[in-house]
Amino acid sequence: MASLGVNPSRTPQGPGPGAASSGFSSPAPVAGPREAEEEEVEEEEELAEIHLCVLWNSGYMGVAYYDTSDSTIHFMPDAPDHESLKLLQRVLDEINPQSVVTSAKQDENMTRFLGKLASQEHRQPKRPEIVFLPSVDFGLEISKQRLLSGNYSFIPDSMTATEKILFLSSIIPFDCLLTPSGLRFTPIPLLIPSQVRALGGLLKFLGRRRIGVELEDYNVSVPILGFKKFMLTHLVNIDQDTYSVLQIFKSESHPSAYKVASGLKEGLSLFGILNRCRCKRGEKLLRLWFTRPTHDLGELNSRLDVIQFFLLPQNLDMAQMLHRLLGHIKNVPLILKRMKLSHTKVSDWQVLYKTVYGALGLRDACRSLPQSIQLFRDIAQEFSDDLHHIASLIGKVVDFEGSLAENRFTVLPNIDPEIDEKKRRLMGLPSFLTEVARKELENLDSRIPSCSVIYIPLIGFLLSIPRLPFMVEASDFEINGLDFMFLSEEKLHYRSARTKELDALLGDLHCEIRDQETLLMYQLQCQVLARAAVLTQVLDLASRLDVLLALASAARDYGYSRPRYSPQVLGVRIQNGRHPLMELCARTFVPNSTECGGDKGRVKVITGPNSSGKSIYLKQVGLITFMALVGSFVPAEEAEIGAVDAIFTRIHSCESISLGLSTFMIDLNQQVAKAVNNATAQSLVLIDEFGKGTNTVDGLALLAAVLRHWLARGPTCPHIFVATNFLSLVQLQLLPQGPLVQYLTMETCEDGNDLVFFYQVSDLIRSGKPIKPVKDLLKKNQMENCQTLVDKFMKLDLEDPNLDLNIFMSQEVLPAATSIL
Repeated sequence: MASLGVNPSRTPQGPGPGAASSGFSSPAPVAGPREAEEEEVEEEEELAEIHLCVLWNSGYMGVAYYDTSDSTIHFMPDAPDHESLKLLQRVLDEINPQSVVTSAKQDENMTRFLGKLASQEHRQPKRPEIVFLPSVDFGLEISKQRLLSGNYSFIPDSMTATEKILFLSSIIPFDCLLTPSGLRFTPIPLLIPSQVRALGGLLKFLGRRRIGVELEDYNVSVPILGFKKFMLTHLVNIDQDTYSVLQIFKSESHPSAYKVASGLKEGLSLFGILNRCRCKRGEKLLRLWFTRPTHDLGELNSRLDVIQFFLLPQNLDMAQMLHRLLGHIKNVPLILKRMKLSHTKVSDWQVLYKTVYGALGLRDACRSLPQSIQLFRDIAQEFSDDLHHIASLIGKVVDFEGSLAENRFTVLPNIDPEIDEKKRRLMGLPSFLTEVARKELENLDSRIPSCSVIYIPLIGFLLSIPRLPFMVEASDFEINGLDFMFLSEEKLHYRSARTKELDALLGDLHCEIRDQETLLMYQLQCQVLARAAVLTQVLDLASRLDVLLALASAARDYGYSRPRYSPQVLGVRIQNGRHPLMELCARTFVPNSTECGGDKGRVKVITGPNSSGKSIYLKQVGLITFMALVGSFVPAEEAEIGAVDAIFTRIHSCESISLGLSTFMIDLNQQVAKAVNNATAQSLVLIDEFGKGTNTVDGLALLAAVLRHWLARGPTCPHIFVATNFLSLVQLQLLPQGPLVQYLTMETCEDGNDLVFFYQVSDLIRSGKPIKPVKDLLKKNQMENCQTLVDKFMKLDLEDPNLDLNIFMSQEVLPAATSIL
């Protein structure tokens, strides 16, 4: 409330420090635009919910899901799936939906699959809700009509019905035919498109549950900011056990007691060391790439081209500038969602403004980069002048300082003359009300020492006087010529003839200004929402650039190199590869080379003492292969990756009491069984100490039986790396002789009673030859180098003042030690 008081000497004065504010008085000057606060603005991470709809018909599966984090519907074109629904399982493992929606009329295979899914009590993070809708809700025609009649903010209102159909048809394949009378739809011959039906069923579910708008008016629809297509072709099959044992992801409880409830944090993992993304969407995309390794060479090489460009020394400054600009790219979908629901916050305009200008900076920078690189060309072209239009509108209309000061949307001067005039009247009101209060005081009882004229929104102007000692009962509040309104904080409030005149003259200025500025905000929101498509495209391309800059930064710091792909070659060749996590934890790390396939054999049997590095070597091969399949540089001098369609592992047993199985049965039923049943000639299989969970004879027999099963396939045998302590596997020649098998061991030597590990794999046995004793592994040249080094050291004159031990160490000791190791 704005109040104007008169002191006890009956001399009126302006509002004092204790006076309440109505918004009429001029706001106190703001020291600055609260830069520190704006820089600290965090993107609000809502608890993302994913709701998935799936249909399986005639061997083809259609999938669509809604992600509340970006209010986007993702759909997958009809794809063939096996009766065991392996593709559907892959989708569920990747996105972890909160609910799975499908038709009540289902195939027996789908019914069995959903029943098994609903019974998985141990599923993490939790099992989804299974929702059945009547089959009529998935009808083809009704689904199409539901899609076409949707209220989508990314479609301009100016579009006609026919233009809207054509626009949506460019995104969603309706299989429509253009006829002279207009558009009509025809289904694919002999095949009902499950994709469109899944989209229709999903929209029905969203409308029924009112996802995200449960508390809004019923006429407010679920916000849909776009449709995105996703594909699961060209993917490399990797199960959750492999992700866990290779430490590709590793979730840990947050160490802060205040953040435990907010979820898990990433521990020491491959994702953790490569995630240097500046924006949340970039981090989300990197995680998506990790869950979707691919053998699409075009996609992989396009990623590697960008990384290689930023690794050139002359491009370091450009990479750092782009990295800074990406820091301004915020969670635009969340802001657009709030605009759609009319829940826009004051900070949203500042964040959106910075995001758009950051995007324009990215565009200008990418226009100066080689357009032969697809990503730079896309950013230069897709970041259209609509961004300039949005930035210009926001910059010319929104008063950021005033909005932050008043905690509401306010506009700059010279936008609306009517608003400017009302604000000018508002600013001159204090002195005017002082004069009104003086005149009112002249007509009041002389016992009343002071008065003030105040304004209360939605009530109007009132005369306020202090409560005097004789004013005890309600009847004592009556004053001739005044209408008593209420008592508050020992002050009596009245309407007088003058306050009524003020109401008629000035009206409810405060509310009028708010209403007019709110109308302008709504018009500005409509302008932004009409260009939502370009903002979504900005976020997608900026996220991709963010990920590739992060991978380039990691490659530069850790000394990674670009892998090569040879799809015509079945196998993996790695020269001096390193374990990306272990090399960061160990003071020294010994690199190892790997060759598999062709004349190098397909089955590698690796033996060696405990703690000699067998498990690290297996994981190293798996991680380098994985990194190459997500389009990252790899920790090796060289790497050539052939056609790989899957990575299977049996390294650590995933024990669980809830499963009711022993460690060995878990190995057989889950891990090894997956590899035996699914591995192809293009699969990579990593097995560590399989069989040790039972007695020696049974474990050895099972390991030999599994390997013999694969070897019997001849040239279609998978690429297998087996680490074992079962030396009898070699000594008893339990595996068939031939070029497919290669025996390796970890290099060691004896130093007195101590065993020294070199942590290097040595090709000691081919085709069943016996393993040499440990004492014979010290090579002749190593002994000669040791002896030479000792002789040189013994000849040193330690009392010679010109002796420089540092030079001796660098020129003699280090080269000799390198040759020894």
